[in-house]
Amino acid sequence: MPDLFKGSIQNPTPQSYLTKIIEPVLCHLATEIPYSKSAARLLLGTSIKESLNFKYRKQVGGGPAVGYFQMEPATHDDIWNNYLKFKSDLAKKVTALLTSPEANKHSELEHNDSYAAAMARVHYRRVPTALPRFDDLSLMAAYWKQYYNTPLGKGVAHEYVTLWNTYVGGKGRLTYLNQCS
Repeated sequence: MPDLFKGSIQNPTPQSYLTKIIEPVLCHLATEIPYSKSAARLLLGTSIKESLNFKYRKQVGGGPAVGYFQMEPATHDDIWNNYLKFKSDLAKKVTALLTSPEANKHSELEHNDSYAAAMARVHYRRVPTALPRFDDLSLMAAYWKQYYNTPLGKGVAHEYVTLWNTYVGGKGRLTYLNQCS
C-alpha cells in the first residue's frame, strides 16, 4: 500500500498528486470503499477543475470553499452529520487522516490534502449512481457537475474536460495503480 502523507503539497503535478495523495488515500479507505481507477481519475479531475490545476486553496471571490477540492464547510459538516456519523468504520479511517485528533477539520480541508481527498471520496460515495467508466472523460465531467458542483454551481462540464486535456492530456499520460497491495 502506498504511504500516507498528512499535509499539503505545493504546486503538484497531476501525476504527483495522484501518486502521493489520491491513490494512498483510496487504498487507506479500501476496506470501507473499494479502490477503483475510476474513483482515482474522478478525484484527480475534481481537484484539477476545482483548484484550476492546483492553483487555488481558497475559493476565488471570497467564498467558503477551501482546499484543492474546494469543499465548503457546510458540505463537510453534512457529510459528517448525515453519513459518517452512521458509518463508524469509515469515520475512523477518515479521522485517522487528520494531522492530530484535535485538529480543526475545516482547516484540515485546506491544509491537509489527504483528509480533503478522503472527504471528497466520501462525498462521491454518498451518490447512489455508480461512478462513470474510467475511460469516459465526458461522463466523468457530467458526474462531477451533477454530484459535486451540483446543478446550482457555477462550474460547467466542458471546463472540466478542457482543464483535464490541458493539464493531463490523453489516457496514456498518467500511471495508475491497478489495485492496492
